[in-house]
Amino acid sequence: MNSIEKESMTFREGVDLMVDRAALMMDLSPDTVKAVKACNAVLQVKFPVKLRHRTEVISGWWAIHSAHRLPAKGGLRYSPIVGMDEVEALAALMTYKCAIADIPFGGAKGGLMLKPEHYDETELHEITRRFTIELAKRDFIHPATNVPAPDMGTSSREMMWIADTYKTLYPEDLNHEACVTGKPHNHGGVPGRVDATGKGLQYALQEFFRHPELVAQAGLSDGLSGQRLIVQGLGNVGFHAAKALADECGVSIIAIIEQDGAIYNEKGLNVHDVRQYLVESGGLKGFPDGTYSANGAAVLEMACDILIPAAVESQIHAGNAMQIKAKMVVEGANGPVTYEADEILRRKGITVLPDVYANVGGVTVSYFEWTRNISHMRFGRLERQYDELRGEYLLSTMSELTGKNVDDLSRKKIVSGASELDLVRSGLDDTMRMAFQDIRDVMKKYPRVKDYRTASYILALGKIVQNYEDIGLIDTNRND
Repeated sequence: MNSIEKESMTFREGVDLMVDRAALMMDLSPDTVKAVKACNAVLQVKFPVKLRHRTEVISGWWAIHSAHRLPAKGGLRYSPIVGMDEVEALAALMTYKCAIADIPFGGAKGGLMLKPEHYDETELHEITRRFTIELAKRDFIHPATNVPAPDMGTSSREMMWIADTYKTLYPEDLNHEACVTGKPHNHGGVPGRVDATGKGLQYALQEFFRHPELVAQAGLSDGLSGQRLIVQGLGNVGFHAAKALADECGVSIIAIIEQDGAIYNEKGLNVHDVRQYLVESGGLKGFPDGTYSANGAAVLEMACDILIPAAVESQIHAGNAMQIKAKMVVEGANGPVTYEADEILRRKGITVLPDVYANVGGVTVSYFEWTRNISHMRFGRLERQYDELRGEYLLSTMSELTGKNVDDLSRKKIVSGASELDLVRSGLDDTMRMAFQDIRDVMKKYPRVKDYRTASYILALGKIVQNYEDIGLIDTNRND
C-alpha cells in the first residue's frame, strides 16, 4: 500500500490546492490565503542513539502549521517514508480539522524516519526518549505550546515514554501529563482514545445517513444496516471503524485490504477474527473464511457501497481513480485521495467524506484528554453520584404515582450515572454531528459547492480567517 508515483504534485501541494479551491469560492484575497497556508515553523533534528552494539543517527521532524491557537496539536509517526513535506501537509490538515471540529488547537505534526519493527522495545524507548529531549531543548514540547499524540507506528506506549521523559526534565510543571495525549488510561489517558478515530468515522456515517436526501444523492439506500463496505488498512483506525460499523450498525464488511493483499467474502467478514489472524500470521493469506487475492489494488476498485481507505496517503490517485466503483468514500487515513484523484471522483459523482472532517475523532478525544489533564479531574466525578440519586428519586416518584415497580434492568439503565467512557463518546458523537451540520450549512450558503471537501475547507477557512482578523494579523478576508 505504498504511495503510487503517478501524481504531478507533492502531498503538501495537494492540500494547498484544496485550500485554494475553497478560498476561490469565498473570494478570499491572495494575501489572506498565503497567511493561512503558511507553515509557522519546522524543526528538523538528527541525533545519535546508542542501541546495544551499534550507534544510529535518527532523523526527525516537528512541524507547526499554525499557532493562532495553542497548543499546537498533532500526531507523531514512526515511518521509513516520513519527511518534511509529509509532516508539513499533515500539520496543515490538523489546523483545518481543529477548526472544523471547534477544537481550540493549532495544527502540528511530527515524525521519525524509522521502521518500528526493526527495533526492540528497549531500543524504541531510548529513541523516543532522545527525541523528546531534542524537542524539549528547543521548546517544541510543552502542555501550552506543542502536544504530540499517537499516529502511524506509535501508540499509547510511546506517548507514556514521552510523558515520563518530560516529567523527568520538568518535575516542577504541575501540568506535565498534558504534554502529550493518547496515554494509557492509568497514566493520564481517557477511555475511548484508542478507538476514537474509528468511532468518529462511525458517528460521521451515522449522521450522514440521518439525511435521506443526501443518502439518495449518493446513490445509496436508506439506513446503514446492510451497506456493503470495503476497508483498506486494518490498523487502529480501520479495525475500530469496521468493527463498530459491523457490530453496532449492521454494515457488511465484504473485503479487507492489507499490505500482502486482500480477502473477500460477499456474505461478510468477521473483523475481529480477521484482525486476530493478521496479528498471528502477519498477513491475510490463508484466512479460512474469505477468498484471498494478492492484488489488493484490484480489490480497492471493486464495486461496493462504502469504501474506507484507512492506510496511508495517496492510495487513490490519478492512476486508479477512474476505476473506483464505490458509491461513497470515507477517508479514514490522512490524504488517502490525492487532489487529482479527488477531481476525478467529483466528476464521477462519487460522494467523499473528507479526512478533514471524517477522521477528526482522534484529535477530538485528545482534546478531551488534554482538558482532563489540565483540570486534574476525571470526567463525571462531580455529578455522577448526583445523577444516580436523582434517577432513584424519579423512579421512586413514578412508582408512588402509578403503583407499579420498574423491572431491575430498566432501573439499572435509568439510575446508572454516565461513566467516563460514556461521556467521552457522547462528546465525540456530538462533535461529529455538529461539524457535519456546519458543513451542510456552508453548502446551503454557497450553492455552487456540491462536495463535502470544499465545504469543509470553506468552514475551516472561515473560522481561521476570522480568528486572524480578530487578533489583527490580517486586515480583510475579501478581494476588493
